[in-house]
Amino acid sequence: MHLVQIAKDAERRVALVREPDLMLLREEANTVLALARRALAEGRSLTTVVDGLMSEETLTYDDVYEGHSVWKLLPPVDCPGDPQRVSVSGTGLTHLGSARDRQAMHVAKTEQQEVQMTDSMRMFEWGRQGGRPAEGAVGIAPEWFYKGDGSAVRGPFAALEIPGHAEDGGEEAEVAAIYIVADDGTPWRLGMTTGNEFSDHVFERRNYLNLAGSKLRTCSIGPELIVGADFSDVSGRVRVIRDGEVLWDKQIRTGEENMCHSLANLEHHHFKFAGHRQPGSVHIHFMGADSLSYGEGIRLEAGDVTEVWFEKFGRALRNVITKDEPVTTPVRARAMQ
Repeated sequence: MHLVQIAKDAERRVALVREPDLMLLREEANTVLALARRALAEGRSLTTVVDGLMSEETLTYDDVYEGHSVWKLLPPVDCPGDPQRVSVSGTGLTHLGSARDRQAMHVAKTEQQEVQMTDSMRMFEWGRQGGRPAEGAVGIAPEWFYKGDGSAVRGPFAALEIPGHAEDGGEEAEVAAIYIVADDGTPWRLGMTTGNEFSDHVFERRNYLNLAGSKLRTCSIGPELIVGADFSDVSGRVRVIRDGEVLWDKQIRTGEENMCHSLANLEHHHFKFAGHRQPGSVHIHFMGADSLSYGEGIRLEAGDVTEVWFEKFGRALRNVITKDEPVTTPVRARAMQ
């Protein structure tokens, strides 16, 4: 089941994707979170709740997606009026293919010399060895980072801003999983969606301890939330378009078969923290990237368009890159008297 959220001025609706149409749900449940909360309260599946709220209204998906409609696509999950309820985070060093972009960190290996590894490669190897534990066992903890609250999330076709204090901005084509925490503290996965995690790779490369700061910026998800998504082996494509021409184009793969950590292990190490199991909280968690244009020498510029698409995840996620004016004066905190 694929769901989208759309808006027309102050009006919001949720729609079920049935290509080439969008089938609107009744106005009484105008956010995906409202649907999820209703499903939890009534002890029913999300699919059943959606089926019971179908209306007779339809829209042509092409018109909405191409910007020819008064309705605009939103992120497939948000918390209107309370973005602080949403936590955006992610896990890196998860994909087997991502080791290609880390090879420059290796020191050459000879028969007499052990491989000298950075902390990032060491963590990647730990994931290869212990990131897929047996059922019921706890595996090795992955890398984890925080991106911000719900105010950092952008929808399809929205701008991803390179902040004025940043050294760079680069796409990270990923799948993001969406969770809501029930009243009893149980995390429930609503589904998965296409994502562009977006980071400052130049700043991060200076020193791995810069990772935390490199992640604090906007990101994008959508357009569709896939309920019951198959995350075993997912093929996709990521492109960078500049001045109407394709600058970089790469086939990518994600899903558990292409990762050193299992989904269950990633979820355990995210929700083992009591602070991540606060009732009513919403979590958007990026699952890691397979390949980056930055790793192949591409530096994104203002006006570039990034496009991320995964098979069976609906339509592509497109965003334009913008760049804020450089920060030249410090931010000052004022002392209260």
